[in-house]
Amino acid sequence: MRVIRKYANRRLYDTQQSRYVTLEDLRRLIIEEEPFRVEDAKSGEDLTRTILLSIIIEQEQADSEAEVFSNDLLAQLIRVYDMSSPLPLARYLEQGTQLMLEQQKRMQTQWQQAMRHSPIEFMRELAEENMRFWQNALNQPTQTDDDDKTDKNS
Repeated sequence: MRVIRKYANRRLYDTQQSRYVTLEDLRRLIIEEEPFRVEDAKSGEDLTRTILLSIIIEQEQADSEAEVFSNDLLAQLIRVYDMSSPLPLARYLEQGTQLMLEQQKRMQTQWQQAMRHSPIEFMRELAEENMRFWQNALNQPTQTDDDDKTDKNS
């Protein structure tokens, strides 16, 4: 894993490439799915989370039309920290975002191969995958599960 050191002067140093980097450089590493850890140069403390939040703030300020976090959503997230157990929300957001990114990649692939497969079939598969995800996330039985229980009781 690539190690980035943050110095007291707020500069970030990529130990693998032996050069100073910017938040934009780290954003590109994230896009390329290159794992890294940011640590304080003196103490070795893990600062990755703080740097990731800084990258999000920079992105949000750079383009107001492409903002992901509305003021209302940010206020709601702040309220979550006052809850006794915000952990399920973190898992829910991670899984939901991962699903969205995977589906976005699949859609891009599908559009590139549009002549090989039916786009309607692909959209049906995505809808079914979404239903399974949300039913699992909410721990609700699926329609198929209900049908199976009915069949077993008959």
